[in-house]
Amino acid sequence: MRRVLVLNQDYSPISVCSSERAFLLIYLDKAELVHEDPDGKLRTVGRSYPAPSVIRLQKYIFIPFKGVMLTRQNLFKRDGNSCLYCGDKNDLTLDHVLPKSRGGSTTWTNLATACKKCNSLKGSKTPEEAKMPLAQKPFKPSYIMFVRNFSGFTSEDWLQYLSLN
Repeated sequence: MRRVLVLNQDYSPISVCSSERAFLLIYLDKAELVHEDPDGKLRTVGRSYPAPSVIRLQKYIFIPFKGVMLTRQNLFKRDGNSCLYCGDKNDLTLDHVLPKSRGGSTTWTNLATACKKCNSLKGSKTPEEAKMPLAQKPFKPSYIMFVRNFSGFTSEDWLQYLSLN
């Protein structure tokens, strides 16, 4: 499935959708085509249309909070679907860097993707105490960073709208 970057009326990125959904928004005059996908076409029985790569909404949508939700899937995406201790990609779970039993919180900066083996070996220790260094320090991704790096980025056309942060 092709992915399409959706821009607000002011050209700020607000989401990513399927090319079929983007075409429907264009067809209903709720959005305009900003960039088309040169490798794709959408076909009906009688016509062929350019596949969108970037669309812009006709009306401004007020979005009060533009952040990345803290979910298991989003944490796995941030960490490249691999254990931050050993790099394994199987039997993944989440690890509290500072264990909950020692006051650690469930936040972007305290959660890391870990395989079950490493999570068990680390136990209720910090990575330093367990002598298990993290491949990268856990961080909270910005919304634009998340769209650019983790949401199925597919087109160079997106870069000019996503390189703001």
